[in-house]
Amino acid sequence: MENKGWRTWLRRIGVWGFLFFLAKGLVWLAIFFGLFKTCA
Repeated sequence: MENKGWRTWLRRIGVWGFLFFLAKGLVWLAIFFGLFKTCA
């Protein structure tokens, strides 16, 4: 049941949604990495 739910959601957001969240996650990682580098 749950598996079908996330598949429907994934299909709804599509490739562009996936790329958007991927880019957003990478940006946040870069920000935190930069903050860690400057503080250390």
